[in-house]
Amino acid sequence: MKQSLGAKTLLFPTPVLMVGTYDHEGKPNIMNAAWGGICCSQPPCIAVSLRKATHTYAAIVERKAFTVGIVSENQVKQADYMGVVSGRDVDKFAVAGLTAVKSDLVDAPYAAEFPFVLECRLLHTLEIGLHTQFVGEIMDVKADADVLGADGLPDILKLKPLVYDTGHRGYYGIGSLLGQAFSIGRELVE
Repeated sequence: MKQSLGAKTLLFPTPVLMVGTYDHEGKPNIMNAAWGGICCSQPPCIAVSLRKATHTYAAIVERKAFTVGIVSENQVKQADYMGVVSGRDVDKFAVAGLTAVKSDLVDAPYAAEFPFVLECRLLHTLEIGLHTQFVGEIMDVKADADVLGADGLPDILKLKPLVYDTGHRGYYGIGSLLGQAFSIGRELVE
């Protein structure tokens, strides 16, 4: 029998998203956000939910753009740091030893060292409660060549992205392939 845990923000896993913005002075900033994910196929979109108190919130509202970087397992310390301090107080890029790169398509930066980046223009904003959801249309996807597979697409086992455990507040890596989507379940089709 299942036990009720109450209404909580528990979902396993959640992505670790590095949201890049320029603030009102043009200073690049990145924050660690776990509340987000792909939300539309056409146009391709990603949603991130942020509290109004964050430095990134005001930057997205002002600049109408953001980037989303995906870090690899070996960047867990830098990723966590981006969620520990505020860009109002420190230059996160400098402290973490990251290089700010201006997006070619949107008014937002990303870290050159992050192997996978989405460049997004703000499409919609939805006030939910404590958080505001920002829906960004993905204008381009950039990936380092060493995380691409033979088919030219990102290989999750080469990328080694972090995932977040919302219950225990921990970072984890990705496991092995269990089966091909839209294929393995066909065994149950009558």
